[in-house]
Amino acid sequence: MSARDRLRWQVVDTDGAPAPGAVEQPALFETPPEREIGTGEFRGLEFLHVQAKRIINEVPTTSPVPFRFTINAYRGCSMSCTYCQAGDTRVLMADGCTKLLADVRRGDRVYGTERHRAYREYVVTEVRDQWSTVKRAHRVALVDGTELVASGDHRYLSTRGWRHVAQLTDRDELVTIERGPTPVSAVKDLEVELPMFDITTGTGDFIANGVVSHNCFARPTHEYLNLNMADDWESVIVVKLNAVERLRAEVSPKRWRGEHIAMGTNTDPYQRAEGKYRLTRGLIEVLARERNPFSILTKGTLVLRDLDVLVEAAQRTSVSLNFSIGTLDESVWKATEPGTPHPRKRVEAVAKLNEAGVPCGVLVAPILPGLSDSAEQLDEVVGACVAAGATSISSVLLHLRPGVREHYLGWLEQHDPDLLARHHALYRRAYAPAAERDRIAQLVQDLIAKHRRRR
Repeated sequence: MSARDRLRWQVVDTDGAPAPGAVEQPALFETPPEREIGTGEFRGLEFLHVQAKRIINEVPTTSPVPFRFTINAYRGCSMSCTYCQAGDTRVLMADGCTKLLADVRRGDRVYGTERHRAYREYVVTEVRDQWSTVKRAHRVALVDGTELVASGDHRYLSTRGWRHVAQLTDRDELVTIERGPTPVSAVKDLEVELPMFDITTGTGDFIANGVVSHNCFARPTHEYLNLNMADDWESVIVVKLNAVERLRAEVSPKRWRGEHIAMGTNTDPYQRAEGKYRLTRGLIEVLARERNPFSILTKGTLVLRDLDVLVEAAQRTSVSLNFSIGTLDESVWKATEPGTPHPRKRVEAVAKLNEAGVPCGVLVAPILPGLSDSAEQLDEVVGACVAAGATSISSVLLHLRPGVREHYLGWLEQHDPDLLARHHALYRRAYAPAAERDRIAQLVQDLIAKHRRRR
């Protein structure tokens, strides 16, 4: 069965005609989807064309994020970028043992919870997917000494319901599997970007360091459409063809108060599909015309295509964005990222955006041990980013998950075998020891301070 046939385009699917007296459910989209198979540069992707009923989504008031409204012109993302907790978080498995979150895989069986009236019961559930990226880290400490490192938008179960990390205070108690409700002693923004991991389970939660932890929010939106959140998420892209038209109607002065709108909160607005459909560009044009403030979170260098409309938008309203530069070393870039835009071109883009009044930050990542981690190399990239006016600069040392580890070390054996012993010593786990990560992070922060003093 094709993805088109599987796509759930009504809120409730029915087999045949509805029963007499049944209430007809509203459709998610105006019409059934049309299917298009990607060719050429889009080979490997399947596009499902839909007509959305609305394009501006309202965020629940309980969410700690600094915006209330979002736009996602696409569902699914070939970049697959939503993650939540540190990889060394211990996950309770069905056999009673624990496993590092970074090592949990699709098909593993873990403990989750099911609600029965006013109570939750611990049940065994299957892991449907696992993924990772880099996010700003927060440390949550409980009075019994338990610690969790997670992103600010991750959620844990408290006695007051699901709570985002950024919402937690010392008045909260988190639900733990062994000790019951346990008070939070402190929550600290670590002010660094760290590798983060997440899984999706059949129950929608799992046990992390003994605490009931919620799943990621993004991939389940594909499951809600009756698509597979693991494989379909990255290859079956739902395209809201009328996104620009809907936005134009929804930001009418009679219906809209000009609230800030965030793009890239669920799927990347500059993923490969944008090169074909140009919906993000159209959305920017509408928001600029209406002087409506917005922000963009992306990993796609396709954003450079829209520099002209971003500049124009920034002259009319509040606009901000971010993107990433690992090194300026020509030989390292050619050896490790031959298919990406030249790093100096990315620095130039940061400068152009900031000169035009479009705030743009930089993530220096990944920093490669023995290849791009020398003080001189980091000084060069940090200095360039500071000179380009980057509004924020943070760093991430290379991390090697299973699968990636084998591929990278195999490449390293061919490219620079003298570094193998160092990598085996550093990467007994998915990422380097905390002391090494802290050393690199501190070095980068010192270099930022040095270059900013010189400006």
